Amino acid sequence: MIVDNFVDYVKINVKSGSGGKGSTHLRREKYIPKGGPDGGDGGRGGHVIIRANPQLWTLFTFKFKRHFKAGDGGDGSGSRKSGSQGKDVIVEVPYGTIIKDSISNEVIEEINKDNTELIILEGGLGGRGNFHFKSSTNQTPRYSQKGISGKEMNLVLELKVLADVGLVGFPNAGKSTLLSVLSSAKPKIANYEFTTLKPNLGIVSMSDYRSFVMADIPGIIEGASEGKGLGHYFLRHIERNSILLYVIPVDTKDLKKEFDILNNELKKYNPELIDKDFAVFISKSDLMDQELLLELEIIIKYQFKEIPYFIGSSINMNGIKNLKEGLWKILN
Repeated sequence: MIVDNFVDYVKINVKSGSGGKGSTHLRREKYIPKGGPDGGDGGRGGHVIIRANPQLWTLFTFKFKRHFKAGDGGDGSGSRKSGSQGKDVIVEVPYGTIIKDSISNEVIEEINKDNTELIILEGGLGGRGNFHFKSSTNQTPRYSQKGISGKEMNLVLELKVLADVGLVGFPNAGKSTLLSVLSSAKPKIANYEFTTLKPNLGIVSMSDYRSFVMADIPGIIEGASEGKGLGHYFLRHIERNSILLYVIPVDTKDLKKEFDILNNELKKYNPELIDKDFAVFISKSDLMDQELLLELEIIIKYQFKEIPYFIGSSINMNGIKNLKEGLWKILN
């Protein structure tokens, strides 16, 4: 049985704890029959806290638990003793998680390395005990405050994959095969479009203990920026990659035109994506003999000019070492 454990979109319900009640206790001791009010305050309700966990890379755990409730504060008691504080509930998410209000769809926060913890809902304050209401005209107040109720909210958690290199290309361009030979990742590979429906991550290891993270993004089609082919669902993952590697098969009729289409879809979706460093990998070079490849490279040099490009094959591994070193150079 294959378990699909990459989850990048979930809805959850969170509720903070209510504050405890204040006490209406009156002090009564053997030699102090009228000691006056000494009721303590109620404890604060627990917060709902969202915290980054660097060990997580998916929202998979939320498939099994979607409701999170913090503890209520304890009630106050005599001798001005405050109630216990409600237990906070910690919701752990991976870096790159965007938190939205599920009703307004407004972005509340993004959890990243500069913002690793967020109180999403504060617990209700505890009520004040009758001690606070003592006055010259009311020596023995017999009332106290109730605690403030906790708050409830429905949230959307949306994950944008964090990676050093993001693979961009049309369906069936060879992205998954490339990831499988560069890393130990084992994405689903088949000879039909949209084999990859969710991002796959792999760690590319090199000599001298060097490594970087590569993400295989599901294939883009023309019109993806308008939502075609689940375009918005796929394209958001590209935003969090440091550099982009356009993967274009060697047997494409017009290599430059395919690159321009891909580039244009990214630009229409988010113009800032064009500012990222990028390179082009002409894949499936094993489909051509050496003579045709030499002729093709002359064309590629002319068409791509100052754009960094690599030619290689995931089948016979030609050009793969040069690709890894080239990506490392761009990254650093």
